[in-house]
Amino acid sequence: MTGFVSFIGSGPGDPELLTLKAVNRLQKADAVLFDDLSEGVLPHVREGADLVSVGKRAGRASPRQDHVSRLLVDYANAGGHVVRLKSGDGGIFGRLEEEIVALTDAGIDYDIIPGVPSACAAAAAAGIPLTRRLTARRVQFVTGHDVAGKLPEDLNMAALADPQATTVVYMGRRTFADLAEMLMEAGLPVDTPVLVAVGVSTPDQSLQRSTIAEILPQLRAEPPARAPTLILYGALADG
Repeated sequence: MTGFVSFIGSGPGDPELLTLKAVNRLQKADAVLFDDLSEGVLPHVREGADLVSVGKRAGRASPRQDHVSRLLVDYANAGGHVVRLKSGDGGIFGRLEEEIVALTDAGIDYDIIPGVPSACAAAAAAGIPLTRRLTARRVQFVTGHDVAGKLPEDLNMAALADPQATTVVYMGRRTFADLAEMLMEAGLPVDTPVLVAVGVSTPDQSLQRSTIAEILPQLRAEPPARAPTLILYGALADG
């Protein structure tokens, strides 16, 4: 009998941010394929379940996406309940669609259990909202790199330079200095508040407030942080 797959968002790192529904699925799983940043919730997995690390981290050797999808299909075809554990929320820059397509092509059923997005956790850690009446009416999430690790070439600069939007840049530590220059050239005020959030909700968490002009030379001078980094800018990042 073909198995069933649950895609679970594990949140940004703090195990206490895991949902009750996610805990229930983990306790019933026969196999769990997990990302690096999801390891903190593995104690919820029942004893005897297979644990398979399939995490991808920038600058490190990582399994290919087609290999991860193949593993997921193979485990499901063996029967039982499989959990695909993704950090943050799997539907936000989490390669979720590719794995769903692989399951659909193989005739395997699945469900999706959302997790706390790291953008929401970063704002909460900084004590700020992602929206603000009259001044931050829109929130947008954008990836800071393309498949080659470079700044995407098809960015909508008019939208990204909107001073009335809150913008969250995922995976953008290496490229944000270039993006910041482009944003200022597109008209974003140089004093636009910026929040750099590293290792959100983990013991290594750090939050740095600055402006888009002030943060630029620092980002160029400092090596990238080892922990995942989010960059928030716009009308609310100053709190």
